[in-house]
Amino acid sequence: MLERVPGIEKVLDKEGKQKYHLDHPRAGELIAVADKNSWFTYYFWLDDNKAPDYARTVDIHRKPGYDPVETLADPEIKFLKGKIGMKLLKKKLGFRYLMDVISLDASLVKGSHGRMPEDKLDWPIFVESETSEQNSGEIEPTEVFERIYKTVMR
Repeated sequence: MLERVPGIEKVLDKEGKQKYHLDHPRAGELIAVADKNSWFTYYFWLDDNKAPDYARTVDIHRKPGYDPVETLADPEIKFLKGKIGMKLLKKKLGFRYLMDVISLDASLVKGSHGRMPEDKLDWPIFVESETSEQNSGEIEPTEVFERIYKTVMR
């Protein structure tokens, strides 16, 4: 049923989670993977007037999951730069302020977030200070922690 939902490319079951190294106790029974032009918003409200307070703010600690809309200011705000400037001035002067400049329009986000790009030229890179035959080429995402840990613990 999930695979028929527009925007979902595939659904990973137990075997699929193992294939992508996502088979940990908190992964849930199924994992939906967005297609290359979609992303899953956490917006659970149907009326923007009933959105929670944190929805319009830059507040990564209260939002459930990653919110790419948070990286974009609301294009509907008149004199946006001036409004942001006044809020930053309040901050600088020690006053309380609410950075409520985020839109609730999820369609402002383009593309997908959190999935590997199809073109290898767009894949993330991992740069290490030491080079060797062993360290060249592609590495598995599950190797990143170990490599960083070894470098830091030297």
